[in-house]
Amino acid sequence: MTPLPHLPDAEADHWALRLFPAWALPYVELMRLDRPAGWWLLLLPCWWALLLATPGGTRPGFLFMLLFLIGAVVMHGAGSTYDDILDRDLDAKVQRTAGRPIPSGRVSVRQAAFFTAVQALAGFAVLCCFDRFSICLGLASLGLVALYPLTKRLFVAPQLILGLVFSWGGLMGWSVVRHSLQLPALLIYLAAAAWTVGFDTIYALQDIEDDRLAGIRSSARLFGSHVHLCVGGCFALTVIFLAAAAAMTGAGLFAWLGVAALAAHLLWQITKLSPDNPETALKLFRSNRVAGLLLSAGLLLDKLL
Repeated sequence: MTPLPHLPDAEADHWALRLFPAWALPYVELMRLDRPAGWWLLLLPCWWALLLATPGGTRPGFLFMLLFLIGAVVMHGAGSTYDDILDRDLDAKVQRTAGRPIPSGRVSVRQAAFFTAVQALAGFAVLCCFDRFSICLGLASLGLVALYPLTKRLFVAPQLILGLVFSWGGLMGWSVVRHSLQLPALLIYLAAAAWTVGFDTIYALQDIEDDRLAGIRSSARLFGSHVHLCVGGCFALTVIFLAAAAAMTGAGLFAWLGVAALAAHLLWQITKLSPDNPETALKLFRSNRVAGLLLSAGLLLDKLL
């Protein structure tokens, strides 16, 4: 029998909830294994950049793609656990997050801190498989990772900082192929950052009333009645920056079809966005995994064919 998830945004039929023993389920939740959309959204810019950086006529680095997959899962888990430690008092005030392992008392702060360190070490082991430039580039992101949880208290739109953190893979994916950074890498980074602000604003719509009562700041609160226009602007920038990067790297037909598929999916999200419907917001947030995979498929086919 599948254990009932403690969190409303968990996937009730997820394999991790079926396979892990009961004592491990709080750590599954801390790591977000039962909510895989997050690590997918962290991973996809890595793949975009890696595939666009791969020269024409060259096979993609499938080992690098696998390493990015492993790294995304463990580093997203480490960052989420660290975030939960710092946000435990705020989480206790929001209905959707009050059942998380730390505010609900199922995991202590000390246990969560140790789990964060274990995941971070696993991520560092993955990072060490890359070249020296990429290792230094990866380590440079840690400052932003440490800063993000604090911005919910200090900054009117913490999603902007999250965008800078979550899109770092756009630089890393380029770096592992070229061992340096060029303008297309920056364009991919900006595209991923704009995409992150857009989809995380949609995610934040679930908590807009609780956030207001708890004093938690978010772009969803900032955009208010203009949320369609603002999220649409973020998604438009995503497509523009990606198209520019594709043009600069000599992308072929399948790559452009991938960009078009991503653009169509993002436009569909705007038409379905309903600020007053938390269930729709969660579904649209999760659907960005599909949007990003459509682009990844186009870029991969472009290199293979």
